[in-house]
Amino acid sequence: MTKVISRLYNSYDSASQAVRDLEAAGVPHSDISLVANNTDNWYSGNGGAKRVDRDADGVDDRAEGAGKGAGIGAAVGGTAGLLAGLGLLAIPGVGPVVAAGWLVATAAGAAAGGMTGGIIGALTQAGVSDEDAHLYAEGVRRGGTLVTARVDDGAASKLEAVLDRSSLRTSDVRSSYSKTGWKSFDPASKPLSADEVRQNRSMYQ
Repeated sequence: MTKVISRLYNSYDSASQAVRDLEAAGVPHSDISLVANNTDNWYSGNGGAKRVDRDADGVDDRAEGAGKGAGIGAAVGGTAGLLAGLGLLAIPGVGPVVAAGWLVATAAGAAAGGMTGGIIGALTQAGVSDEDAHLYAEGVRRGGTLVTARVDDGAASKLEAVLDRSSLRTSDVRSSYSKTGWKSFDPASKPLSADEVRQNRSMYQ
């Protein structure tokens, strides 16, 4: 049986290390997803990363995949790993994100189809509880990075320990949000500004 495991990280750097650790532990990059807030433009696509344009149409394949809501990592393929397939995407209520993986394709497809809360639906459809799905979506909205993986049930505990190394503690994040009156993620909410995102990240340094 397959189990979906997810963790929220305060920075892309810590989340990308978790992705590399999962891949090193034998999880195929096709079974891993990453969604990182990009409101403050820390990732500028072609300006900050190597261009990938295998079809020679002048557009970075990763951004193309993001725009179509397709399998963003699929454009790169090979054994480069999930992080080589990063693309830019907009998620309702969250704003601009840097993303790759199966979960992102599902969320983007739901959003493109007019369904609000595409990221919530993608997470709950994969088996994440509604409560946690709302928390993870809000976490990304506030500047975090979400890593989600489909793993064999028998290896889940070991791989959750891998993700736990530098992730935020879910109970602490939920408690922090609740103190501000937060109850659930609202896909109709206005995305945070770059300053607000940086302020939220600084709470968990």
